[in-house]
Amino acid sequence: MPLIPEEPQIHESAQGPRTAPTPRPVPGPRSAAPPRPGRPGPARPMPPAQRTPREPAAAAKQGTNAPAVPSTSASRPQIQLLPASVEGALDAAEEAVDLLLDSGRAPGDVLVITTGDPHPWAAHELSFGEDAYWAQHDSGDDVFYADATALDRAASRPVVVVAVNGGPDETAATTLPLALGRAGALLIVCGNTERINSLLGAGV
Repeated sequence: MPLIPEEPQIHESAQGPRTAPTPRPVPGPRSAAPPRPGRPGPARPMPPAQRTPREPAAAAKQGTNAPAVPSTSASRPQIQLLPASVEGALDAAEEAVDLLLDSGRAPGDVLVITTGDPHPWAAHELSFGEDAYWAQHDSGDDVFYADATALDRAASRPVVVVAVNGGPDETAATTLPLALGRAGALLIVCGNTERINSLLGAGV
């Protein structure tokens, strides 16, 4: 009986209908905060990939490197100092915020102040106007970033993080006492230790 050559089988997976290219994913807001209509990008700038936490930053969660502050004063916030260069102060502040959130602190509990260049999030949100920017502060739903010159308008929050990332000494000297007054439980200061200790000793 002659052999009948088998017809080649065409697999559907190889010849199936072509689909439209998958659209590129667009980063959305952090799960901790609801989406903000009309605002591109994440609500809080995400940290760089595989950033290695510094040991001093871990103190923000563990409370081991805080300067000597009387613990008997219930009304006075705890002060923690995270050593960093002027260029690295903002990164140190971001790491402190990450550790606070990882430890269970609510995003709305945290206020971040910069003495030099504004945080990229603040600069971005201010591009939509001051009213929209401060409305996010008033809602208290997320970490809020502000320049030292706007600190007098910021409301108190349980944790205030100050990044001494530049600016004149007068700005930092004015900012630290104000930030301490805004901190309900904890003030974290990121910057040059000698400079901050002299400013803390003089003004706080």
